[in-house]
Amino acid sequence: MARQKFPVRLLSVLAISGCLTVSLAPIALAQGLPGLTIFSGVERENQLGWRMDFDGVPGRRDRYRLRIPAKKMEFAVEQFSITYPDTYRGEFDPKAVAVKVNGDEVALDEVTWDQENRVIEIYPQEPVPADTRVEIVLSDVQNPSRIGTHYFNAMVRSPGDLPMMRYVGTWILTISPNSTN
Repeated sequence: MARQKFPVRLLSVLAISGCLTVSLAPIALAQGLPGLTIFSGVERENQLGWRMDFDGVPGRRDRYRLRIPAKKMEFAVEQFSITYPDTYRGEFDPKAVAVKVNGDEVALDEVTWDQENRVIEIYPQEPVPADTRVEIVLSDVQNPSRIGTHYFNAMVRSPGDLPMMRYVGTWILTISPNSTN
């Protein structure tokens, strides 16, 4: 009688593990996208969407698409600043930065990358209007050579503001060897 229970249990275990594998497959295919972040320390309403066009492979070139939804753009913005942690050892090209507002690229006055203070500052020629979708495109990025998760913070300054930046949210970027390429 015990011999008959073993194949039934084995089939049950295989069926359950097969269902789990199928249900988790879409999450694994989301490489290059933010995916699901459960325990980040960043409140869900402060997590911003992002995408890496070339999958965030360590040591390779990539393009980061950092998004700010319209509901986070409460005021017009004359400066965007992106701060990142000292654990991030990638490189940026200030000449390869673009800002898109509701899908249209806007002219930039200046882009600076302060490596020592770990900040990228972006100055559009005209203030970006409130209640618009913004996508900051960082092209020709050299990903760090080590895997890891890095918190990039979005800060903005509005026209007429005191010279203080206002926090908008955080992009939780992952550099991972699990490439789809």
